Amino acid sequence: MTRAGSVGRAAALSGALITAGNGLGFVRDLTMAHLFGASGRTDAFLVAWTIPETVTPLLIEDAMALLMIPVMTRLLARGEGPRPLVVSTLPRLVAGLSAVTVTLIVGAPLVMRLLAPGLTEYGPGIQCVRLTAVTVVTLGVAGFMSATLRAHHRFGPPAAIYIVNNIGILLLIAALSGTIGVTSAAVGIAFGSVLMVAVQAPGFVRCLRAPDRRPPGVPRSGDLEVRLGLAAVAPIVVYTVTRQAQVFVERFLGSELAAGSISHLNYAQKVAQVPMVISLLVVTVTFPKLARASAEGNVAEVARRIQRDLAIASAMVLVATAFLVAFAPTVTRALFEHGEFTAADTRGTASIMRVYALGLWGQTAVGLAARAFFAGRRPTWRPAAVLLLGLAATAAIGAAFAASFGTLALAAGNAAGITLAAVLLLVGLRARVAPISLRRVASDVSRLALAAAGACAAGLAVAATVPAGIVQLAAGGLVTTAVFAVLLVLAGPGLVASWIAVRNRTESGETSEPSDRTDPSHRTDPGDRAGATGGADQAGAAGADVPLGRPLR
Repeated sequence: MTRAGSVGRAAALSGALITAGNGLGFVRDLTMAHLFGASGRTDAFLVAWTIPETVTPLLIEDAMALLMIPVMTRLLARGEGPRPLVVSTLPRLVAGLSAVTVTLIVGAPLVMRLLAPGLTEYGPGIQCVRLTAVTVVTLGVAGFMSATLRAHHRFGPPAAIYIVNNIGILLLIAALSGTIGVTSAAVGIAFGSVLMVAVQAPGFVRCLRAPDRRPPGVPRSGDLEVRLGLAAVAPIVVYTVTRQAQVFVERFLGSELAAGSISHLNYAQKVAQVPMVISLLVVTVTFPKLARASAEGNVAEVARRIQRDLAIASAMVLVATAFLVAFAPTVTRALFEHGEFTAADTRGTASIMRVYALGLWGQTAVGLAARAFFAGRRPTWRPAAVLLLGLAATAAIGAAFAASFGTLALAAGNAAGITLAAVLLLVGLRARVAPISLRRVASDVSRLALAAAGACAAGLAVAATVPAGIVQLAAGGLVTTAVFAVLLVLAGPGLVASWIAVRNRTESGETSEPSDRTDPSHRTDPGDRAGATGGADQAGAAGADVPLGRPLR
């Protein structure tokens, strides 16, 4: 099978499993809305849920993957087995995360006061904090396993972790909600995180059995890779926590608003972010290849892959944005308006969802750009610094307007802050990582945004004429997608063709179109690498850094 076919098959498998996991996530949110509604107690639980929500991107989706996949990829490229690195790294990881868990359990009352000073339901929140603190260790182990498996191009078990996690949550809610209420969800989160480790354990063990195929006389580089990895941990951790801190800001400010406000924000965000997660699937699957191109110093390939992935992910997320803006009330009503979730809750959640959706492109672009920054071996603080600027914008907008506009101001701050960060990161990619064509990126995204605006207008017309319900959503989905596709072709017939051309050129080793080609200042001459490292073969075996026109900051 060709490399393109392998990537496509991995994307299809991961897509199916991630879609199933998201589907169960909807069932989970539906169940919670039905049983518990939106109240002060659900707000308190969601504040405690901030712990696994922070640990998940830190130790599974972002930091651990961005750190370990490049390290593992370079080891495998040299013919080294992963076992020595795992033996030296995993026990230390577990020990450090266990200390964090104990600290959270002991300091649970202080954690609640710091995260949400305006809440009144502190008792259930403290109990939930202590239960969810367990996930710090289990999610860390799950993330380490996931990174190892993805580096070996085994995407099935890592993509299945959210399926088993949501199954665990749903089982415990069903068993315990009648006796301990919303706290049952916290117990379920802890149990589900254990299942995330269990589902990956068999494949992880098989990876550890991989033989060492180093050429004779070549020493192990595992210890060096660990040191380089540790040097990269700090900027990745700060980046991930800063990105997640948008949720901290929302819940901190939302705790001063009416009871249920944090719950409305949560429900809207969970639905709105599904398209972003799906759109980043391409990036998740291609990240090991990006890391290898970066290690080989192939900046032309890095630039082509960034531009192509950004265009495809942007198309996916912008058409979804058009749909959500047009049909947010119907989507919210269909998903949540049952049991304890009222019509007033639907109106509040739908309004927030529409505003959140405006920031989905920024979320996607940040995720893609950050992976490109962290694919190299040199640690860089630029993504974290840019995210801090975006977070400052989010906090400023929320603090200034929350008293007047409530949760809508918090959602608007989120969208504005992440979009600002996305633009700054894309500009930084050209200067620090690879010679992407900013003019081309701006042109592609602008055309996609115009097509999405037209598709949204068509969707709003459908929403105004077709009665709310499943029929409206089905008709709206078809109309929105069709209009988006037609307008996209009319606005720029060369856009879709260029994706295909980039793919063909990438597979054949040719350069992209003239505007995307690497200029001499970004090229890496094999002889120069040989002189710097003692031979071209040695540079390739060591996993050369991405050659940059300027040093990373």
